[in-house]
Amino acid sequence: MLNDRSQILLKTLVERYIADGQPIGSKALQHFSGLDISSATIRNTMVDLEALGFVASPHTSAGRIPTALAYRVFVDSLLTVKTLDKLTITELTEQLPIDSPKRHDILLKQIEFMQLSERRVLLILVTSDGDVQNRILQTERLFSASELIEAANVLNEYCSGKTLSALTHLVQNELVRLKSDIVSLMNAAVAVGASLAKHSDSMIIAGEHQLLGFGDLSSNVIRMRQLFALFEQKTALLQLLDLGNHADGVKIYIGDESGLAPLDECSVITAPYRVNGEIVGTLGVIGPSRMDYQRVIPIVDITAQLLSTALSQ
Repeated sequence: MLNDRSQILLKTLVERYIADGQPIGSKALQHFSGLDISSATIRNTMVDLEALGFVASPHTSAGRIPTALAYRVFVDSLLTVKTLDKLTITELTEQLPIDSPKRHDILLKQIEFMQLSERRVLLILVTSDGDVQNRILQTERLFSASELIEAANVLNEYCSGKTLSALTHLVQNELVRLKSDIVSLMNAAVAVGASLAKHSDSMIIAGEHQLLGFGDLSSNVIRMRQLFALFEQKTALLQLLDLGNHADGVKIYIGDESGLAPLDECSVITAPYRVNGEIVGTLGVIGPSRMDYQRVIPIVDITAQLLSTALSQ
């Protein structure tokens, strides 16, 4: 979509905005891009990039700032990730967390079913610590309200106060005794519970107060409150990080790609880590959208690899 000149100017604009956090004018782009073109040509190119959704003009400023789309193109096509030097890798190794998240059992408090459409049922799992997990089940047939209540009652009778991982034993022992059409629905709920138990990794969050040092975020009090509420509640972040468990390597979410409103002005860089080849968790960094991708991406990648090696030993 972009010619070489547009790519160079967009790359320069993103890099300067990451470095300075200020709108970039045509004279600055002319100086830092190294292109032998006039300021008028640069301004015309900026108009075209703005029409395509790559840059925006904040307030009455003559300069431009990159949009989330610009960061996405920058990360996918224009960024050259540098290899970390040995000294940096050594420092990362020395800073590895002594304790990493370990799987733990969660006590179940209540299970509910809610009909959404003819073959879609909402499963609601409430844990003893007040956490609520919602999953949509695709069913083979329409269940009546009384059947949904019956299925929930049976599961609550056997599961309340027990761990999510114990649900797998419920399938093998108790549900097989029931001769009812709602067994398939309960089996689906049990499968979801077992999956949550498998991936219910604890989360370690550190350095969140460093976000206060970025004027892009700290100037918006409401957004900062939403961010810290997200860190405190953790459930939504766990679901996002769980996506990283299915990735082969580094995964980057920019702005609303995370699906979490408090992160609309942030980027999240994740990489899974393993124990003896099996993915057991995800390492992630959250920062403003103008984070230094060139530096952070290799740090996340290498740290996940170092953590995998340490845990496997």
